[in-house]
Amino acid sequence: MSLVQNVDNVALLPAYLAAGTAVLVLLADLLVARAGATVAVAAAGAVATGVGAAVVGAAGERRTFCVGADCSWLFGDRAALVAGVFALLTLGVLALSGPLLRAGRTPVGEYCFLLACSMTGGVVLGAAGDLITLIVALETLTLPLYVLVGLRRGSLASAEAAVTFFVVSVVATTLTLLGAALLYAVTGGLHLGRLGATFGERPELLDLPLTTVAVALVVLGLAFKVAAVPFHAWAPATYDGAPLPIAAYLSTASKLGGVVALLAVVQTALPATVTGPVLALLAVLTMTVGNLVALRQRRTVRLLAWSSVAQAGYILAPLGALALAAGRTADAWAGAYAAAVAYAVFFVVLELAAFASVVALRPPDADGGTLDDLRGAARRHPWVGAALALALVGLAGLPPGLAGLFAKVTVVRALLDGGAGWLALVVAINAVIGLAYYLRLAATLYAPPTPDAVVDRPRPPRVVTLALAVATAIAVLVGFAPQLVLDLAG
Repeated sequence: MSLVQNVDNVALLPAYLAAGTAVLVLLADLLVARAGATVAVAAAGAVATGVGAAVVGAAGERRTFCVGADCSWLFGDRAALVAGVFALLTLGVLALSGPLLRAGRTPVGEYCFLLACSMTGGVVLGAAGDLITLIVALETLTLPLYVLVGLRRGSLASAEAAVTFFVVSVVATTLTLLGAALLYAVTGGLHLGRLGATFGERPELLDLPLTTVAVALVVLGLAFKVAAVPFHAWAPATYDGAPLPIAAYLSTASKLGGVVALLAVVQTALPATVTGPVLALLAVLTMTVGNLVALRQRRTVRLLAWSSVAQAGYILAPLGALALAAGRTADAWAGAYAAAVAYAVFFVVLELAAFASVVALRPPDADGGTLDDLRGAARRHPWVGAALALALVGLAGLPPGLAGLFAKVTVVRALLDGGAGWLALVVAINAVIGLAYYLRLAATLYAPPTPDAVVDRPRPPRVVTLALAVATAIAVLVGFAPQLVLDLAG
């Protein structure tokens, strides 16, 4: 067998564009030394990455770095969707970061470089075909976030949040790598497709305690990245201590990366008989604990953080149908996977719109504040308040937030098709619980302000308003064309 591989550079084009963006940002910061030029290069690179992913994905699946039938890079519709979403999130966070960067406490070059590096990890993650590429891509996505969380000069809260995030993520990565090593010891392979085929051809391997431990370690390690209960404690403190645009990126891109990695190994590599019960338990705990704790929150970002924990439970719920034989049929499994991916995409769009609204309503370089700080905000800024209310209603799964409504219906339908009616009931009950805090925050926006409230805050910056308008428009559009997202996810 030849040791020289043919490399499909077209398949790698989105990764080249993302990595090239990071290099160009460094050069722009060094040679031009103007904040506007550096941000413009980063934004142009994000756009180019998204366009490149769409063009390559439209041409059908492309494979490279292959040994026989096993390939480490698989770029098709799903990978293009993931890469496009990461590029969109990077562009949105850059727009939201305008007030933060103008405040002068955050170095612009390093900030844009780290965002571009994280985007590169997200692009590679969607196309990963083996466990090593998957884990390295996930860490490339996550490592820059440790620094971004604590990059704001003179902020003790940001430093504490960065340390918390770093320590927990290191533990999660260690567990995942240990699980991957044990899987290699059991099967002799690391490619996702090869692992799945080996377990299918040799079912006796499933009876080995080492296999159970390996699968559990991989799933639990990735559950840290998703902030699934009981591996969620880092998320609220980290989100609340991070600058608002980075909290938005953590709540969307970081969570999406964990979901994509978890879905990749569950769909292709790991045995459903082992992962199904674990995922069902994680889904129930995550959505229930997230919703119940969110009811008690009085700080805006912590409420959104706990609600994102609950949303992770909804994303994992369709995979819980694997615990039953009816959920392991080809049609039921395809529907469950598509529902999880589609829900993750809808959640990311709505969550970005919610954080963009909070950034627009808060003073520059400020944290998210308390719920009382947003009292009457929709009366002072009607369009921004309406956008936040629409995002909250969508996250709750109510009309006119059609994206959120369709997402929850898709999850429930996938569970019913997989015979997991009990889990569909848990999803429905938790959706009702979630209405309490989503609608409470939406009502606060339109409530009369308190006598001592600050009512003379300046209008939101234009770039933030534009980002909010685009995010809201996308949330509305995907609500009217949900089948397109579902088809790409499937």
